[in-house]
Amino acid sequence: MLAPCGPNCNGYLTTSMGFSQTEWELMQKDLSEVKQPMERSRLGRIEVSPTAIGSLASQAVLDSYGVVGMASKDLASGIVEILQPASHRRGVDIHVHEDRIVIDLYVVLEYGTPIAEVARNIQSVVKYTVERSLSAPVAAVNVHVQDLRVSED
Repeated sequence: MLAPCGPNCNGYLTTSMGFSQTEWELMQKDLSEVKQPMERSRLGRIEVSPTAIGSLASQAVLDSYGVVGMASKDLASGIVEILQPASHRRGVDIHVHEDRIVIDLYVVLEYGTPIAEVARNIQSVVKYTVERSLSAPVAAVNVHVQDLRVSED
């Protein structure tokens, strides 16, 4: 579901994936204690860092139709910079709280593509990729379209 975002997001569109207002607000809160998805086995435990989850998510985004690149989430300067491949994880925020993974993606899309359709595709691809790789559920994938660019064909 594509909806205008709340008062703290400068009027950009966000996708809420059908969560109730209470669930949505809970997932959007700044989480002071970040836990890593963990699996226990008889041999020990397996932890996956938020950085590793961010790598999975950013690669899935960059492989998606209509995506020009990842963007820095800081819009204070008013300039949207497409991040270089080495720093593309800066366009991804991962929050893990009580085994709930919430992924925020800051993207630059190609001008002329259907924004809502591309954003929904990004959500689906990222959710599938992360869940398949981690065998852990993703609670939300929030897509923040930071800018549109004309491709340089």
